[in-house]
Amino acid sequence: MPLEDHMQLVSVDDHLIEHPNVWQDRLPQKYLESGPRIIEATGTETDQYGFGQSVSAGSQIWTLEGKVYAQLGLNAVAGKPREEIGTDPVRFDEMIPGCYDPKARVADMELDGVQAAILFPSFPRFAGTLFGTLNDRGLALACAQAWNDYVIEEWVTPYPDRFVSMIILPHWDVQQSIAELDRLADHNIRAVSFPENPAKLGHPSFHSDHWDPLWTVLQEREIVVCLHFGTSGQVTLTADDAPMAVMSSLMGTNSMAAMSDLLFSSVFHKFPNLKVSLSEGGVGWIPWLLERSDQVWERHRYYQNINQEMRPSEIFRRNIWGCFIVDQYGVDNRHRIGVDRLTWECDYPHSDSFWPNSRKVVSEMFHDVPSDEVEKIVETNARTLFRFPRS
Repeated sequence: MPLEDHMQLVSVDDHLIEHPNVWQDRLPQKYLESGPRIIEATGTETDQYGFGQSVSAGSQIWTLEGKVYAQLGLNAVAGKPREEIGTDPVRFDEMIPGCYDPKARVADMELDGVQAAILFPSFPRFAGTLFGTLNDRGLALACAQAWNDYVIEEWVTPYPDRFVSMIILPHWDVQQSIAELDRLADHNIRAVSFPENPAKLGHPSFHSDHWDPLWTVLQEREIVVCLHFGTSGQVTLTADDAPMAVMSSLMGTNSMAAMSDLLFSSVFHKFPNLKVSLSEGGVGWIPWLLERSDQVWERHRYYQNINQEMRPSEIFRRNIWGCFIVDQYGVDNRHRIGVDRLTWECDYPHSDSFWPNSRKVVSEMFHDVPSDEVEKIVETNARTLFRFPRS
């Protein structure tokens, strides 16, 4: 088998479910009532995540600034049969403990044969963008800081060889974002989760110079910018009556858009050592997009306001990494992408994860790939990118 026993799986995209006391244990007293907390639904509440849908009585739900968010577990369905995989948990006791308990998560990783993982938020959305919608900006900053402290204190510090230190930023304020990086400087932060398209959230785009002070700090400290699918708050919807399967199949188009933005922006020309990881977007589309981007660059760069010195494909192979759970087409075309640009993800505890059979599925996917390339893709590329060597 190409996946040899000594190779360790490093997942660059997993998720955690925040336990009920994450913010109640950490927020200043004045924010405890308005900050995130769990309540028992009476059946009269309206869910902000569910497009105004009513909440079932008996559910455990989050409340924040008086609004209710009922998708407690998002897609925390690890361990469920395929026939039940679309049923989101509405109470903590409906999830397996590894969703929210670090010790149980490590045990689940052992069962799955996964050594290390990066953890994205759930309740505040994958880049903490929910906090950017709050009316009270003081509360918003305190919530982001509390999440970061929680991840460091309860996950990363007790298990330094299992969890890569990634934080969220108060991205709505560049100077506050830099201050948060300074506040946590002693913790050797390896990554930040950032919106894949800030313009869709009402902020300046990647084509502006608004973010330059932040890119400067991230480049200097070798901190990777993780752009997770969906962090723009938008997905590709083809029709109001299209089944969710259409949106799910088109998830990678979000990452395509983010990569196109960056390739034709000035970001990587001003910050040539900045590193970006496209999270949960797959990789099979990358060869086509690179070919198309180079064609556009060749034919149109002289009259469009884009760089005229470096091909988009060259920029990609210097600054951007992709990841996948299962992407046989991407694996088969790995040399068109660049073997050193590829990383693997488990996506625990979401519905696309193959837990607890990750090693089996990975072995099947790499059945005719040379061992040295397998090791790069499942482990060493991620360890190098995130400065996370074996302990």
